[in-house]
Amino acid sequence: MFIKGNKYGSKGKRGKGRVDMELKEQLKTITKEILDIPTPTVQPIVAVYKFADYTGQRKSVDGYANFSTAMTQAPEVYLIRALKQSGFFRVVERVNIDHITRERQIIRSTREKFEDETEQLPLLFAGLIIEGGIVDYNTNLRTGGAGARTLGIGRSKQYREDTVLVSIRVVSVSTGEILLENLTTRTILSVGISSDVFRFTNNSTELIEFETGNAMNESKSIALQSAIEIGIVDIVKQGRERNFWEYYDE
Repeated sequence: MFIKGNKYGSKGKRGKGRVDMELKEQLKTITKEILDIPTPTVQPIVAVYKFADYTGQRKSVDGYANFSTAMTQAPEVYLIRALKQSGFFRVVERVNIDHITRERQIIRSTREKFEDETEQLPLLFAGLIIEGGIVDYNTNLRTGGAGARTLGIGRSKQYREDTVLVSIRVVSVSTGEILLENLTTRTILSVGISSDVFRFTNNSTELIEFETGNAMNESKSIALQSAIEIGIVDIVKQGRERNFWEYYDE
């Protein structure tokens, strides 16, 4: 069912279509598996039109209304990056396709005006479309903590767990059929640690009170990027199991 390529496709070669090992170490990827995907015999050409945040969640702030969204409004950036980092796919620009078509119109009109017969290359078309988005974001899914105090000296620790759910679908352009799909969940952890002292000194006539603490929140963008990268790895494995593509070394 998968169209293996057109005249603009590129066949994988040993060492080609993949970043070298030195460059891999410099790339900022969250999961190691995204860089270990085998080289395909033919790189599938894919397009990303829309990969949005469908949760509608707002940032959780006590005391006042906050209209800032909890998740990024450009998750397609992480999806396109993961597809490119894998070295498995060829990705064509579709998010801002209007910019490309307008620029091509300018080039065409300019060449016609100056009678330039240079042929404009056709746009690369995709056989597959990557769909999906952020479909769920749960806050305070699990909370807890522990603390102790003795002789006016105390210490406590609290944590909170949020989750983000990402959906990825691979759709055939020829038939419109959803060929592959998966759901990936990642956990976002927040931890707070505090210490305090509450004591009377000088025959209980003077009070010493001291409190300190800090909080560490895992970045939502890191959790989102990790979920997308794991989803892409799973999509590649599913496609190989269903013979939609082949690995070069097989």
